[in-house]
Amino acid sequence: MLRLIIGQAKKHLSLIPLCIFIELGGTGATLYVLCLALFNPGVSWDRKSNPEPWNKLGPNDQYKFYSVNVDYSKLKKEGPDF
Repeated sequence: MLRLIIGQAKKHLSLIPLCIFIELGGTGATLYVLCLALFNPGVSWDRKSNPEPWNKLGPNDQYKFYSVNVDYSKLKKEGPDF
């Protein structure tokens, strides 16, 4: 299979950038899903010791992957403690 791909890439040089961009896109998508699975507070991997990890977040914890206009260090708590 690999020999077939290398043979086609030698014949059609324009396929090389296409394969590179497809590999970069697949790698980026895989890394993003891993980041969401490991660092998102809505995902609970340990149900026995921490069944609701999102309740331990404070008002100044950043839980989004990327935020444009919000400075989480300056936020204050708006609700009551439960």
